[in-house]
Amino acid sequence: MYAIIEVADKQFKVREGQDIFVPYHSDLAPEDSLPIDRVLLVSDDEAVTVGTPTVDGATVEATVLDHVKGDKVLVFKKKRRKRFKVKRGHRQQYTKIHIDSITMGSDATPATEEEPATASA
Repeated sequence: MYAIIEVADKQFKVREGQDIFVPYHSDLAPEDSLPIDRVLLVSDDEAVTVGTPTVDGATVEATVLDHVKGDKVLVFKKKRRKRFKVKRGHRQQYTKIHIDSITMGSDATPATEEEPATASA
């Protein structure tokens, strides 16, 4: 079973037991629970449920593991023959979360494929 969730305007494909890095949540401490209700798609092995824009009743439970920093990104600027060089770096902050469970609401109905309508001219 997998789901596509939206966290801080970014979309992630997640499965149960997976660890992912999401944008930094300063209000959460390690071991806090993070319920995610912005579930855009849920799929078990037989059926796929697509939300409009979210799936009603579907939630993803996650646990915050840690707050980490990403790899350093170097920004180097130079203007030749002007004695101008600037080297700066930046490390983006992320929150590492563990996906505990994906629940599909009882009122969620799977999407069915419809046959395309034939155009008669």
